[in-house]
Amino acid sequence: MDSIIQGIAIYALPVIFAITLHEAAHGYAAKHFGDNTAHDEGRISLNPVRHIDLIGTIVVPLTLFVVSKLTVGAGFLFGWAKPVPVNFANLKHPKRDMLWVAAAGPAANLSMAFGWALVIKLGLAMPDSDFAKPLILMGIAGIEINVILMVLNLLPLPPLDGGRMAISLLPQRIACQFARIEPYGFMILLVLLFSGVLGTVIWPIIATTKEMMVLLFGLYI
Repeated sequence: MDSIIQGIAIYALPVIFAITLHEAAHGYAAKHFGDNTAHDEGRISLNPVRHIDLIGTIVVPLTLFVVSKLTVGAGFLFGWAKPVPVNFANLKHPKRDMLWVAAAGPAANLSMAFGWALVIKLGLAMPDSDFAKPLILMGIAGIEINVILMVLNLLPLPPLDGGRMAISLLPQRIACQFARIEPYGFMILLVLLFSGVLGTVIWPIIATTKEMMVLLFGLYI
């Protein structure tokens, strides 16, 4: 039980910020390119409370983490925030600007991963401090969560960000046909997850990204 409580304490902030600031970034980008929908609903904010979904941001991640810790001994996390509303028709150049609005979420996760890498560096710089180990563990969690979310959301499957980016880049006729997948996107994602195909595709990319961050920031722990 102590390990579960410790795990929750370490992962809580990285999970909440990774999920909610991802959504906030979409809102910021949408406003920049002409859509004020998120702004008018008060969703352009760095305050995580504005983006938290009770089920997706708290209940589901917490339940999965506790159950996976008790059953397989390793914490598994998955969750979501309240999607930021974006009216792509309001963008100055809807098809082109959709690319940047969609890319803003994964870009935010990459930026947060860099930030957590600096937290690890801070912990390593004060080895005699009582705060060193918690900072390092939280930094490791922050990098892992944000890299996973970034890679997962870059999959070219609507309504994931990668799917939106693909729609933006594809020729109009093909993009319209591809967009029809969106209502079935999460069902397809679940099939890929439970069949093991999703893990086969994304885990090598996730591992390579984390290795590159270790080299870039010198995170030899």
